[in-house]
Amino acid sequence: MVKRLVWSGLLAGFGALASIAATRMSAIVWRRIFDEDPPE
Repeated sequence: MVKRLVWSGLLAGFGALASIAATRMSAIVWRRIFDEDPPE
Protein backbone atom coordinates (compact mmCIF):
# COMPACT_ATOMS: atom_id res chain seq x y z
CA MET A 1 0.00 0.00 0.00
CA VAL A 2 2.75 2.45 0.94
CA LYS A 3 4.71 1.58 -2.19
CA ARG A 4 1.67 2.37 -4.35
CA LEU A 5 1.30 5.78 -2.68
CA VAL A 6 5.01 6.52 -3.19
CA TRP A 7 4.75 5.40 -6.83
CA SER A 8 1.72 7.65 -7.40
CA GLY A 9 3.58 10.56 -5.82
CA LEU A 10 6.61 9.99 -8.03
CA LEU A 11 4.47 9.82 -11.15
CA ALA A 12 2.65 13.02 -10.22
CA GLY A 13 5.90 14.82 -9.42
CA PHE A 14 7.68 13.83 -12.60
CA GLY A 15 4.54 14.53 -14.63
CA ALA A 16 4.43 18.06 -13.25
CA LEU A 17 8.12 18.60 -13.98
CA ALA A 18 7.71 17.30 -17.53
CA SER A 19 4.76 19.62 -18.06
CA ILE A 20 6.73 22.64 -16.84
CA ALA A 21 9.71 21.71 -19.02
CA ALA A 22 7.49 21.24 -22.09
CA THR A 23 5.83 24.61 -21.51
CA ARG A 24 9.19 26.39 -21.22
CA MET A 25 10.61 24.69 -24.31
CA SER A 26 7.49 25.53 -26.30
CA ALA A 27 7.75 29.17 -25.25
CA ILE A 28 11.41 29.31 -26.36
CA VAL A 29 10.58 27.80 -29.76
CA TRP A 30 7.61 30.18 -30.17
CA ARG A 31 9.81 33.22 -29.44
CA ARG A 32 12.43 32.09 -31.95
CA ILE A 33 9.88 31.46 -34.70
CA PHE A 34 7.58 34.45 -34.24
CA ASP A 35 9.86 36.87 -32.31
CA GLU A 36 7.09 37.63 -29.80
CA ASP A 37 5.75 36.27 -26.52
CA PRO A 38 3.49 33.23 -26.79
CA PRO A 39 -0.26 33.66 -26.28
CA GLU A 40 -1.60 33.07 -22.77
